[in-house]
Amino acid sequence: MGIRKLKPTTPGQRHKVIGAFDKITASTPEKSLVVGKRATGGRNNTGKMTMRYIGGGHKRKYRIIDFKRNKDGIPATVKSIEYDPNRSSRIALLYYADGAKSYIIAPNGLEVGQTVVSGSDAAPEVGNTLPMVNIPVGTIIHNIELRPGQGAKMVRSAGAFAQLTSKEGAYAIIKMPSGETRKILAACKATIGAVGNSDHGLEKSGKAGRSRWLGRRPHNRGVVMNPVDHPMGGGEGRASGGHPRSRKGLYAKGLKTRAPKKHSSKYIIERRKK
Repeated sequence: MGIRKLKPTTPGQRHKVIGAFDKITASTPEKSLVVGKRATGGRNNTGKMTMRYIGGGHKRKYRIIDFKRNKDGIPATVKSIEYDPNRSSRIALLYYADGAKSYIIAPNGLEVGQTVVSGSDAAPEVGNTLPMVNIPVGTIIHNIELRPGQGAKMVRSAGAFAQLTSKEGAYAIIKMPSGETRKILAACKATIGAVGNSDHGLEKSGKAGRSRWLGRRPHNRGVVMNPVDHPMGGGEGRASGGHPRSRKGLYAKGLKTRAPKKHSSKYIIERRKK
């Protein structure tokens, strides 16, 4: 997976760096795994805007992704690698030996025609999903469950990976992409390898219009508002606005928002680096 830098034929093309689609092998999704997706425009059920700076954008269809991988012992062949407008990573279409079809997040190195399998007897190879109790220490993993059978919740975005560093009793010690080290039940499943499309972080939109295509409306800063509109507004000239805070007056940068008695804190061994 590479990136494309375009010739500066227009102002919008000058700084544009976008992902290449050379690894994508299908242009239309599998119809049985696609459902409609409604856009809210940031409005609630009464039509009131509750989230600002949302609206417009290209229409999307939601691809149903199999995050549980619970068809244990049944081999599946990778039929195609596809684009998904709902996530930064690419997705892979699997054809199972029993005739079922499903989408998974495509890990780095997964090729069309390759066979993947899930279950405790699966080999620790790229694309295979197995409980962490069966994964060798030091393995790079993604799509990690937090509770057995719940489905993958963590490490799903493009280029992300975690590392299984050790095992302690019923728990596996995982080093997360953020730098956090935490315990997760070793009975939880994870997929071998890193998420593909790792060049996603190098992309540059090149123009404001590409944000509009993604459904992001112009976002105006608090310091350019008037005092009646924002705590950081007002002042003579370009005043920076004092301590960063939200429109409702809550401190924005540096204030710890995690609940001090949160039950999952006991599973965190080392917090992420600031």
